[in-house]
Formats: sequence, structure tokens, C-alpha cells
Amino acid sequence: MSKLRIAVLFGGRSGEHEISIRSAASLIAALDRAKYEIIPVAISQEGRWLSPAESQALLPAEAAAELSTETAVTVSADPGASIGADVVFPVLHGTFGEDGTVQGLLELADVAYVGAGVLGSACGMDKDVMKRLFRERGLPTAPHLALLRGEIEERFPEVESRFGYPVFVKPANLGSSVGISRAADAEALTRALRKAAEFDRKIVVEPEIQGREIECAVLGNDRPEASLPGEIVVASGFYDFETKYVSDDARLVIPAELSEEQIAEARRLAVEAFETVECSGLARVDFFLEESSARFLLNEVNTMPGFTSISMYPKLWAATGLPYAELVDRLIELARERHAEKARTRFSRG
Repeated sequence: MSKLRIAVLFGGRSGEHEISIRSAASLIAALDRAKYEIIPVAISQEGRWLSPAESQALLPAEAAAELSTETAVTVSADPGASIGADVVFPVLHGTFGEDGTVQGLLELADVAYVGAGVLGSACGMDKDVMKRLFRERGLPTAPHLALLRGEIEERFPEVESRFGYPVFVKPANLGSSVGISRAADAEALTRALRKAAEFDRKIVVEPEIQGREIECAVLGNDRPEASLPGEIVVASGFYDFETKYVSDDARLVIPAELSEEQIAEARRLAVEAFETVECSGLARVDFFLEESSARFLLNEVNTMPGFTSISMYPKLWAATGLPYAELVDRLIELARERHAEKARTRFSRG
């Protein structure tokens, strides 16, 4: 039986470029060379698509072994012009990768790919739209306010008075806690709004929630399933970029210390959130377990969660009984299933 050709797409133009490379390295290390021909395809920070040989050079030595660098991969919007890959695994985080843009190209190219489609990716990336969809479905989520970068001065009094202090300020369309700040007074709020505006034209402001940070991993297409929940325990401050990827100030507790009823509720809400934003393949769903009410509040859905060796998504599935290598196999199967299902759809009257 011939091997499936898997193009691992990584890098990208977003502020999460380096995290994407780390995720790709972990993913490539887990792919079974006996089953798959693995072709690395990187996108530079300037947006240039690199050759497999150039892409391999970005990976650490342990991940770069036994990769296919002679096979050319072309992803073209012209029907039938795409070559070189049976499945694309886009391990791209943030803007121009996780927001529906690359997914749109892959849809036009009629190539099977891992993860959410255009709509799910776009809704999952935009924290404002996502929360509005949660509320439309009646799911519990924290209040928020959205504004554009050109409205900062005009709407500053509204932002300041809406929730009081402290608040969290985020770019609406970014992940890995890039551009997020906690503001405890007017001066800090001004800095936080300006910082978030550097990364996106739309900014989200939310009140600080006192409670525990709980996460579930979701896997599937039409019948998704949720993993056991895990908890992030931060020594001090909040779960920012440095805490996630640089320091050792966060501890992952898997499974989280919750009652059976709470575990069931977290898993139910995770699947509902996944379905609400039209996800497919995979997602990580983040909650707050609010201290004052003892209820779960949905924070966000991450449609392409980190795949590094310390990432929560694979760890949650491992704790639920699905090891990393089997998880990757399943994601590739789901990509092919979704592509085959879409092929059944008629796109013309003829």
C-alpha cells in the first residue's frame, strides 16, 4: 500500500510564527514514517511559500529527519492543478492561517485538510463574533465589549465605565495570548488598548473573572467528542505568552479536580461550543469556572490549538486514552472523511 502524502503547513505571517514552527516539529516527530510521506511546507513571516527543502531548514534536527524534500507541493485555486499532497495539515496559528484565509485557498484547491473550514475558522478566530454566537445559542459566557482601533479615544469613557477595573484587553483576532493585557486603572487601559490595536483593528474588552481556568479538547466532524477537562494553574499573573511558552510558571492539572457532574457539564458545553461555531476536526475549548457562581463560562474556542510537546490539546487526549500518534492518525482520517463528504455536494444545476 502506498503511503499517504501529508503536507505539514506551518510558519505564517502572524505573531504566532515561532509557535507554529514548534507545533509543526512536534507533529512531524509523531507522524508514522511507515504510513506517511511527510512534506514540510513553510510560509515565511513575509508571506512567501517556501520549498520543502527551505521549509525543512526551519525545523530542529530531530524533526527534520526522513522528510520528503524532493516532492513538489502546489496548492492552486485552479481546479485539478493542485499536486503533491493527499492531505494538508495546516499547523498555522493566528492571522492568515487560523482565520479562514488559508482554509479558503484549500477549499478552492479541492484538497483535503485537517481542521475547521472557512466559516468555523473565521468564527473561532474572532472573539467578538464567537461570543455573540455563544449567546445566540444560550451558552454561558462572560460579557464583553468590542471596539475598533479608530474608536479608542471616542469610546474610552464607555470602555472604562462598562466593567470597572480590572479588565482584560485583547486583539479580537489573534491567539497564544499575543497582544493581551490586564488593566487595573485608566493609564494601564490606555496602554492596553493601544497595544491590542497594534495586532488587530478590532479590540475586545472583558471584565476579569475570578475563578479556575478549565480546558477541554474536542475531536470529530458531525459527531464530535470532548476529552476529560484539564486545568491551568498559574503561579502569578495570568496565562500570557511568556507563561505559555517561555517560563515554567504554569502547571497543567490533567484531569482537572472536578466532580463527576462538573466533568460532564464541561464536556457537554465543549461540544456545544464546537458545534456553535461550525468547527470540524479539532478544537480546544477554554472556560472559566467562576468562583462566585460555581458555573462554567465559555471563554473561547481555538480551532487550531498548539501541538507543541507542552500543549494542552494532545495532553488532554492522552489522559482520555488517545495517545499523540493515534490522535494525529485520527485527525488525518477526519480530514479525508470531511473532504469525501463535501464531494457528495452538487455545486451546479447540471
